[in-house]
Amino acid sequence: MTAVSGTGTGTDSEGAGDFGRLLAGHRVAAGLTQEELAAAAGVSLRAVGDMERGRTRGPQRRTVRALAETLGLDAPQTAALDRAAQCGRPRGTRPVSAAAPTRGPAAPAPAHVPAPAGPAETGDAAPAAPLAPGALALPRDIADFTAREGALALLAELAEDDRPAHPRVVLISGQPGLGKTAFALHAAHTLAPFFPDGQLSLDLGGMAATPLSARDALGQVLRALGVADNAVPAGTEERAGLYRALVRERRLVLVLDNVADESQVRPLLPGSGPAVTLVTSRNALPGLESVLRLRLDALAPGEAADLLARIAGRERIDAAPDATAELARLCGYLPLALRIAGQRLVARPQQPVSHLVRQLAAEEHRLDLLETGDLAVRPAFALSYRRLPAESQLVLRRSALTAGHDFTAAVAAAYAGLPPGRTELVLEQLIDAGLVQLATPERYRLHDLVRLYAGERLDADEGPEAVAQARARAGDWLLNRAAEYGLRFDPDHAAADPDAAPDPDADADRTGPPVPLTEAARWLEEEHPEWLAALHQAFAAGRHREVIDTAEAMHWFSDRLLSWDIWAEVFQLSVDAARACGDQLAEAVHVNYLAWTYVTCLHRYQRGIDLANEGLELARRIGAREQEGWALTYLAAGLRHLHRHREAIDAYHRAADAFAAVNSRAGWIGRLVTLRGAANCLRDSGRAEEAVESRRRALAGALELVERWSSPLMHLAAAMTAHELGLDRAALGRWPAAEKAYRQALTHYEEVGRPDSMTKTLTELGTALIEQGRAEEARELLTEALTDLSADGPRQGRRRTG
Repeated sequence: MTAVSGTGTGTDSEGAGDFGRLLAGHRVAAGLTQEELAAAAGVSLRAVGDMERGRTRGPQRRTVRALAETLGLDAPQTAALDRAAQCGRPRGTRPVSAAAPTRGPAAPAPAHVPAPAGPAETGDAAPAAPLAPGALALPRDIADFTAREGALALLAELAEDDRPAHPRVVLISGQPGLGKTAFALHAAHTLAPFFPDGQLSLDLGGMAATPLSARDALGQVLRALGVADNAVPAGTEERAGLYRALVRERRLVLVLDNVADESQVRPLLPGSGPAVTLVTSRNALPGLESVLRLRLDALAPGEAADLLARIAGRERIDAAPDATAELARLCGYLPLALRIAGQRLVARPQQPVSHLVRQLAAEEHRLDLLETGDLAVRPAFALSYRRLPAESQLVLRRSALTAGHDFTAAVAAAYAGLPPGRTELVLEQLIDAGLVQLATPERYRLHDLVRLYAGERLDADEGPEAVAQARARAGDWLLNRAAEYGLRFDPDHAAADPDAAPDPDADADRTGPPVPLTEAARWLEEEHPEWLAALHQAFAAGRHREVIDTAEAMHWFSDRLLSWDIWAEVFQLSVDAARACGDQLAEAVHVNYLAWTYVTCLHRYQRGIDLANEGLELARRIGAREQEGWALTYLAAGLRHLHRHREAIDAYHRAADAFAAVNSRAGWIGRLVTLRGAANCLRDSGRAEEAVESRRRALAGALELVERWSSPLMHLAAAMTAHELGLDRAALGRWPAAEKAYRQALTHYEEVGRPDSMTKTLTELGTALIEQGRAEEARELLTEALTDLSADGPRQGRRRTG
């Protein structure tokens, strides 16, 4: 790298200080402000301020004459001001000469030049020689640099301190392709006016096979600071000591780019003084102490579009906003990928933005297309990948197999075939290496382009057989865990302790400490992309019974999340698996589950009615009375939502007759559901009094079920029935009675673990309070409820991603 703008300082500090004091005294005596003096003398306001504060210690003679004339100074006053300025001007100093080794105190250095100083030297250093012309100059700034305004403002604020208590070191880190170097250089150019003693930039080759050593880096920096070759000390510590002495009083910016590790960069950090050091690294350098850490992230969508516009032309980009937004998304909002895409557009002015979007949409070709000239995404990732230990490479590759936007260490461990604890340590190392990101305190994610690269390495380094084995092993673990936790909500399979479940993050080969039932539910929700993908893989592999069993285990759990739209996918797979097995009973059961999904979750009532009729025909054909009852129940629910109340009530009555022939807990639950459904029809058709009486019988039945079989399912049934009783009473304007029913529902919802359907009851309770003139109480209730439910976790925002 070559030279820097700026000069070294070499003056008598006392004389320099006299100039600032003299100038300020004459200005005050003349009755002028700094602004008025600057305007009249034809110099900048900043220059006047710097001169009075001693930042600029030796202005040129023509500047001194202009200031003297404006201030109306006589000849002796002008001469005194000029003499003070001369003390601050650089003098023709000799390069630093090698000091003869002595056993006593260091030999005195030539005038204005510090003697080579060891790291333990604590005295004030004499002024250094000027910067060597052409040494380590900043590369050119990028004219179309975009975004990062917050980080730049933070650096500008940092630079304002004339006398910082500690040396200012900024570590800029992040994954490959984020533009760390471009940001550091842009920042250095931006900060240049604050640092008149120079700006230097040095590439430490952190990703090279043999990075630049600290000793060699110090040698280059010392030469750039004006130290002659024969005066550069031999040892790293001696060079570091001399470097710290030289920069102690210098206002300069040093960019240390592409740092490999802490040991490489630590000797290059100033011990004190006004200098600012900008360090860039793909690694987080967690061992580097007392630094300001700026971890860059991908651009926001609007920033990405702005960068594309600055590269490819504003008019062209603005003419295709949808294609531009998709192009930015396909680039993962990564500055390097966006720059390559922009350059491709520049090179192909005849092609629309949508053409490049269509090309990049094919994942198998995306990294091939994100290459133009000497810019490429794949090699940027490869540099980091090659430096990883074998175990870290394995975890990164296998993480590409995960199905969700983020994942836990336990899921990654299932794919990698490693213990969860060990996998977590490796993932933390990959975060430090800039290849894995932290999504939440306990979840990790891969950038989209890093995932594509890791997938490429998976195919190249392991092959299809090893990949298939990893998928199968993880799939078995995921489906076993999903079925185990799903069955926790089945009253016929619930554990003796309803509040305990095996640890979801425990090793597959051992039993971890018990966790609350809510944690089992949380695992099923958060890991649904993983177990759903495993369910698809099991179906594709012909493991149909495993698909049926997993979906059956999910059946009762599905009641907790009525707004989750993945149930149609789950139960369609189980219907297809039952048909593939030729199991007609399983087919009837799961067709009914699918009918429930379309009526209750998706609100596609006619499709639900068609499926219910299909399930009814299957159940009658094989004589399955329980399934006949459920088919009629879902048929009635669909009819009710289409306001065909008379047909719905008839179907509910026929369902009750079918359940009466079933002497089991399922029969009891079925009869309760039909009572509730019939009451809903009565209320909807304007027969609210009859609805209240029917619902009271249903609630009594629900409470009896809770007494007989206390389980989350029974409490959920009681909660839903009490909620509906509140609606019935509200329809009659009986607000105190409605409030009582809603509060009874909330009590049972708490026993279930606060499912999402609880929010409806809270809303209705708020309405009941308002109707009774208790608006403030309603506001407090709803505010507290919103806070509590939001604190329960991210499931609401993740539910519709399946």
